[in-house]
Amino acid sequence: MEQEKQTPRHHWMSVLARADANALIAHWDNLSLTPQYQLVRAPEIGLAQVRARMGGTGNAFNMGDVTITRAVVRLESGELGYSYVTGRNKQHAELAAVADALMQTSAHDALQQTLISPLAAEKAEQEQLRAREVATSKVDFFTMVRGEDE
Repeated sequence: MEQEKQTPRHHWMSVLARADANALIAHWDNLSLTPQYQLVRAPEIGLAQVRARMGGTGNAFNMGDVTITRAVVRLESGELGYSYVTGRNKQHAELAAVADALMQTSAHDALQQTLISPLAAEKAEQEQLRAREVATSKVDFFTMVRGEDE
């Protein structure tokens, strides 16, 4: 199955949702933005069922539940912003929804450079660090000598 291309909005929503909440708040505070908006759906906590595949290829199965927080906001200019974030951080969900709405306005380019790109770079760096840490404990079972070869 071929992976679908990610739309620009899908990308920025993914970055906002996966960003560390403290990093998002810090970058947001540096922007000195005070957009006027109203909560369409105040941040609320719920559960979502996570599905997985063995080795990424087998039949899908229900792995478990994950806590999520969702929010919807409307800017004064009418743009709607949505967010779903894992965990229980209501501030993260609300900020992500506001940022999603602002990314649909003329502030898009500035936010892309000062918020989305730095958050994406930080997340990529964290993932590379984690991959390096995990790689040090990798065992290649095909190169191990077995006792029956004697």
